[in-house]
Amino acid sequence: MRKHYKAALLLVIAVFLLGACSASVKEEQKAAEAAVEKALRSDAKKTNKKNEDIQYHLPFGMEIEDAAANNIVLKNGAKKYLLFYNQHEGSDSQVVYEATARQQKYDVKKTFADDDRFGFLLIKNLEKNKNEVTIGNGGIKITSEVKTRNLKSEAEIMAQIIRSVQFNEKEGSK
Repeated sequence: MRKHYKAALLLVIAVFLLGACSASVKEEQKAAEAAVEKALRSDAKKTNKKNEDIQYHLPFGMEIEDAAANNIVLKNGAKKYLLFYNQHEGSDSQVVYEATARQQKYDVKKTFADDDRFGFLLIKNLEKNKNEVTIGNGGIKITSEVKTRNLKSEAEIMAQIIRSVQFNEKEGSK
């Protein structure tokens, strides 16, 4: 009988410790906010990919799965990201943010602005441990589904990608 009590006690302690170690949704959201703000205020990473309209940086392991006008589907293993850009909006534009924020109710709506840039982070809790994350900078945004425990790291990578986007000069412009 003592073995059963010991086993039950160990199980309760293990569950308690595992629960105490995992970050709450609110903690992860706050960490993601800080990571996005830091990435958007940092220098852009050097570009390593380009198309007709933009140049941008993709981290190691991430690749282009598909591309269409103003949209690029990125993937890293089974994980997918949708990169959208509007070359007619500047880095201080709020048009993409306003249009996106109106589409649904978000649990986190955080904006970051300085003299020449406007950035944002939108998080919608989808189901237990899963979130839709959208990060934008002016006329650029990236969206993906992210596990709660990965909010900070995924948000940081996504913010670095959009921070790196540069629009190509078109012939006849200027």
